[in-house]
Amino acid sequence: MSTDARVSCVSLSFRRPDGGEVFSGLDFSVGPGRTGLIGLNGCGKSTLMRLIAGELTPRAETVSVRGGLGHLPQTVVLDTALRVDQVLGIAERRAALDAVESGDVRAEHFAVIGDDWDVEERSLAALDGLGLGHIGLDRAVGEMSGGECVLLRLAALLLRDPGVLLLDEPTNNLDAYARRRLYDVVDAWTGTLLVVSHDRELLERVDRIADLREGEVTWYGGNLPAYEEALAVEQEAARRTVRAAESDVQRQRCELASAHVTLARRRRYGQKMWDTKREPKVVMGQRRRAAQVSAGKHRVLHAERLAAAEERLGEAEAAVRQDEEIRIELPGTRVHQGTEVLLLRDPVPPYGPPLRGELTVRGPERIALTGRNGAGKTALLRTMAGELSPLSGEAGPLVATGYLPQRLDVLDDDASVARNVARAAPERTENAVRARLARFLFKGAAADRPASTLSGGERFRATLAMLLLADPAPRLLLLDEPTNSLDLASVRRLSEALAAYEGALIVASHDVPFLESIGITRWLRLDGELRDTTPEAVRAGR
Repeated sequence: MSTDARVSCVSLSFRRPDGGEVFSGLDFSVGPGRTGLIGLNGCGKSTLMRLIAGELTPRAETVSVRGGLGHLPQTVVLDTALRVDQVLGIAERRAALDAVESGDVRAEHFAVIGDDWDVEERSLAALDGLGLGHIGLDRAVGEMSGGECVLLRLAALLLRDPGVLLLDEPTNNLDAYARRRLYDVVDAWTGTLLVVSHDRELLERVDRIADLREGEVTWYGGNLPAYEEALAVEQEAARRTVRAAESDVQRQRCELASAHVTLARRRRYGQKMWDTKREPKVVMGQRRRAAQVSAGKHRVLHAERLAAAEERLGEAEAAVRQDEEIRIELPGTRVHQGTEVLLLRDPVPPYGPPLRGELTVRGPERIALTGRNGAGKTALLRTMAGELSPLSGEAGPLVATGYLPQRLDVLDDDASVARNVARAAPERTENAVRARLARFLFKGAAADRPASTLSGGERFRATLAMLLLADPAPRLLLLDEPTNSLDLASVRRLSEALAAYEGALIVASHDVPFLESIGITRWLRLDGELRDTTPEAVRAGR
């Protein structure tokens, strides 16, 4: 692995297909070490990663990469018909090795193998290092869980030994055990690593933070806690500067007003002297002209001071972050204590493992559903939501239910955000829909954007709005890995939005800090049956 691997972007400019500008003259360079790239959803983090990876083309050739590059995108899609060795890119070498071992010594086999005689051993070691040692090289991708596919794609990248590794939300869909394996990769990395993530534990492992905001990057040394501490100090200083600038503006306005009063008095006095002709006209004319010149200079001086003070205030205010928060009120979601909202009894979903046991959800319970990748959490949630009918047993909601799927594929990509929400609430007027959407930060023209143009976080907000503003309001909310694709600020916004929700809540997630922030009252682990667990056990991958 090259220790001088580096990514450089010079005057990088890029526009979305709809014409919206993402970057204009961005200079960005990152070298050896682990860098966390953070920023609000929609600011262009994934776009920047794709530009570096060569998947998107900037308006000018402004991106250079020194050292081999590996890119793990936010959404990993693999052909389910492929075998593991094909995804790893070693199928031809395996076949050539098998042929040679069988006695076929044709030159083409040796040409394919080259010096890579231990390719199988290295591949199995890479899989084992990521907790995939059990899957083997001949297994079909279609038999693997989403989290296993993410790790498989990462194993394929690591086998190429890149100098630069780009990870875009790599812990999405990974259970606690798999996350620990990925953390090990990050801890051991000696090349250049650039990672986009909302995972606090992952961002605690980086060496520096690159904060992408309004098309520019601000650098902070240290990991996420160090960044948050530095940002808090910076913002407090910015707020003090604003207060000082406001005081200065007020003082300059008072001085300008006082100067106008003084000059008005002088004018009245001069007019009185002129009217009473107490002095010769020549003298009075000279006094008037001198007073006018002095008054003009005085006004200009105070006006310039006020303009300078107002400019300093504007600069100070621009340094204070004013990130908007989701504001919603959901009285229609209230569920009274003791009210049964969901009943499960030995359900067997159409796919995934069967579930033994019973579960009754009563009142505004908040339940965390945890478990290893492939345990069947998504299938169970879809069965709870009524999207899937159990092959046997009983599973079903007893109240109006909203289901937020992991893939956020419930939006019509060709329709606007407002039209999607209106579809879920046909009784509401357009003005009512737009007023409610504004509380989800879709204001004015933003509500008219096609769903296909939304970033991951924006798409999440639009889906959440459609879900919570539906008629009737959901009194049971089922969320499948809701923090996937969300930045740190959006995770906080989601927590605040759920604080206003008064119904029952079941959340499938591996994000323990998020689950703790939303007031989970019961922790369950899916492992053939639902078992009570603790947040400490979830963190440890048990």
